[in-house]
Amino acid sequence: QVQLVESGGGLVQTGGSLRLSCAASGRTFSSYHMGWFRQAPGKEREFVAFISRSGQSIYYTDSVKGRFTISRDNAKMTVDLQMNSLKPEDTAVYYCASTPGSNCYNMDYRGWNYWGQGTQVTVSS
Repeated sequence: QVQLVESGGGLVQTGGSLRLSCAASGRTFSSYHMGWFRQAPGKEREFVAFISRSGQSIYYTDSVKGRFTISRDNAKMTVDLQMNSLKPEDTAVYYCASTPGSNCYNMDYRGWNYWGQGTQVTVSS
């Protein structure tokens, strides 16, 4: 089992940057794929970024490509999301998630097994 704790959210102006971090517990972190999702008020949770257990495969939703960067450090058991050029439409609660490495890449949040508590990101216009 994996427990996840996000940090790094906050309030930022349009065009600004934030770095989210997710700290994991458990001895098998390196065997899990990791992802970031977000949920805006009144909307369904949506996929943001994926990184495979080895870090070799990375995917982003189209709206954040070129602005967000996902990375992981298996030794420190952390996964980060660097967010640049933030826009008001990026405002949401951001969640870190994990799924066993035996699973395929999946953009559907319902296919992920473990979740953090979420961290609020607010981008003001």
